[in-house]
Amino acid sequence: MRDIIIARRALLALAAGLVVGGSPIRPAAARAARNSRPPHAGRSPRIVALDPGHGGVDPGAISPHRIYEKDMTLATARELARTLDAGGYRAVLTRRRDTFVPLRERIRRARANHAELFLSLHADALPDSALRGLSVYTLSDQASDRMTAALAMRENKEDFVAGVRLSRQPAEIGAILLDLARRQTNNRSLVLARAIVEALGRSVPLLDRPHRAAGFTVLTAPDMPSALVELGCLSNPGDERLLPQRAYQQRLAQGLARAIDDYFAIDASL
Repeated sequence: MRDIIIARRALLALAAGLVVGGSPIRPAAARAARNSRPPHAGRSPRIVALDPGHGGVDPGAISPHRIYEKDMTLATARELARTLDAGGYRAVLTRRRDTFVPLRERIRRARANHAELFLSLHADALPDSALRGLSVYTLSDQASDRMTAALAMRENKEDFVAGVRLSRQPAEIGAILLDLARRQTNNRSLVLARAIVEALGRSVPLLDRPHRAAGFTVLTAPDMPSALVELGCLSNPGDERLLPQRAYQQRLAQGLARAIDDYFAIDASL
């Protein structure tokens, strides 16, 4: 009986979140919310998972001058972790050294640390070397629907989603909870992506149409807002020169930290 009551409360909370989360978030609103309320007021530090792409036997993209994506993403993640920790967050990394970590293990580590946000850092390599700039990906609707169906049949059947253990719920309730959690997470991921484009667009080059959607595995956690950031294009001479520089990595870290501040301020105001 207690599990049923908890499930009903979770359903109502998730449904309410969907109604609010469907409205577009404007940059000015993000700044106003951030300025009116500190992101950590009256609570323990928020936990942000940082996922440096690739690692170990998987180098990722390799630039014409042999700059490895796996090295650049780890260095930038470390800079961002320092920036977030100094700002009152608690940053957790899915890898701390040059090791290979499977994609689903990255999600598992973030959730094991109770992360409220997941940010995967990468660098692109494109056929056209003239293209450059940062872009951000959220989970596509088609991929989201497929992943939600698969999750209902796989390991997440034993997980807590929205504070409810799905294995203790009737199949219909579990499926509804998972779908609502997934949709609410997608809405919040969109807020995060918009905040990243707004914050970084003032300080670094952006790729044309900087906010995109794809079916990346690391974006599929049903209850953890997630975005994958391509920090630049290693195939472009300008980005290849900038991305390994610590000063540029710090600029990226500062912009991403501002975006995370904006995200949490908006999320708290909804």
